[in-house]
Amino acid sequence: MTYLDWNATTPPLPAVVEAMARAASEAWGNPSSVHAVGRQARARLEDARAAVARLARCDPRDVIFTSGGTEANNLALRSAFVSGSGALVTSRLEHPSVARVAEALEREGRARVRWVSVTGDGLLDLADLERALSEGPVRLVAVQAVNSETGVIQPVAEVVAATRRAGALVHVDAVQAFGRIDDVASGADTRSLAGHKFRGPKSIGAILGRPGVTIAPVLLGGSQERGARPGTTDPIAAAGLATAAVHAVESPARWSALAPMRDALEAALVAMVPGARVNGARAPRMPHVSSIAFPRWRGPELVAALDLEGVAVSAGSACSAGTAEPSAVLVAMGDVEAAASSVRFSLGEDTTATDVEAALAAARRVFVR
Repeated sequence: MTYLDWNATTPPLPAVVEAMARAASEAWGNPSSVHAVGRQARARLEDARAAVARLARCDPRDVIFTSGGTEANNLALRSAFVSGSGALVTSRLEHPSVARVAEALEREGRARVRWVSVTGDGLLDLADLERALSEGPVRLVAVQAVNSETGVIQPVAEVVAATRRAGALVHVDAVQAFGRIDDVASGADTRSLAGHKFRGPKSIGAILGRPGVTIAPVLLGGSQERGARPGTTDPIAAAGLATAAVHAVESPARWSALAPMRDALEAALVAMVPGARVNGARAPRMPHVSSIAFPRWRGPELVAALDLEGVAVSAGSACSAGTAEPSAVLVAMGDVEAAASSVRFSLGEDTTATDVEAALAAARRVFVR
């Protein structure tokens, strides 16, 4: 299998698997227990907290472990409206764990949601953001650092600056950014992270809160993670996360080096199918992602056909897979045809030129009949 779906999840590093295996035999205790077995587990947890803090350029005390990016986004949005009031400003580019929570907060009467316009290139419309910030009291602005479907890099620094001027909080979904680019939005009030996006294990991530920002629990229970995320944290997953985070600190250069391979793949695929086009081509994009619309084809059918040919790709966000709805991101960009006919190719650290050649050979077997 040629794996070109690194935005959905990354293959764990061998060192991550080894670290988790050691922890499973040496540090399987409850990190909240005060005896020696518990202390060994706690040590793995705190090692992971320190490693994530180095990656995120924050203090370890600002790292609260979660089950992943979805829980971190839920915590960030709901925390902002526990005691405060005002609008939630976001866009339809966001991951479902932001967009669906925004809709729920509005249904519950906790927030008024202002959906910011999106450009045809897949960027947040900064002029409309400024209008949204001027329309009334805003409590929170939620923006992603990198779009998971198109790879478009959002103008996070400008969003943070505008939000600060308006006196509001800002949450950055940085799940697709950590370990891939150097700018990890350290000026935001809250940020989200998921270990499996940078060669770590699934089931563990973090919300990173600026000092003074309160993270209110969604679940009620014990006092773990300063009471913000009750429940027993897995020291085995934490051991894997620590190893992945150390690796991720030096990873952006490795991801940047993927650009020539991505460009070659992209150019060949566009030339292969009449009318094919790259979504977000004119915007700043990550060097490893290519979302391509293939007119008169259906994205999910192409994914299945390529899978039969031994190539793993996606039709959009993995968290939206299995739904009959077209991509909300591409619809927001104004290209309804692309929303139903696009395939995302995402390369990673282990991708080789041979993988790209194999993917193109498979695509020819699908497209050229």
